[in-house]
Amino acid sequence: MANKFLIKHPLITEKAVALGQFGKYMFLVRPEATVSEIKKVVEQKYNVKVTKTNVINVKPKQKRLGRSVGTKSGYKKVIVTLKAGQKLDILPQ
Repeated sequence: MANKFLIKHPLITEKAVALGQFGKYMFLVRPEATVSEIKKVVEQKYNVKVTKTNVINVKPKQKRLGRSVGTKSGYKKVIVTLKAGQKLDILPQ
C-alpha cells in the first residue's frame, strides 16, 4: 500500500519547528501506515534520504463539555530523520 496518500500532511507545531533544525520532520499519517511504507513515500515524494523513522500513536481521549461527554479522536504521527545536510521546505522560518 505504498502510495502517496499514506501521509496526510506535515505537522507544524512549536516542537516540529524546533526539530527541523536537527533534520527531523513530523507528519500526520494514516493509522494503517507502516514504518517502511512511510519511509518509501517520504523518499519518493520529497526526493531525500531517510535515515530513521519514529512512529507515535496518540490514543483517543474523553472530553467533557458541560454534561455531555465526547471523545477526541486519536491519530498517528511520525518523526522522520533525514540524512545529514538534507532538508525539506515545509516549515516556516
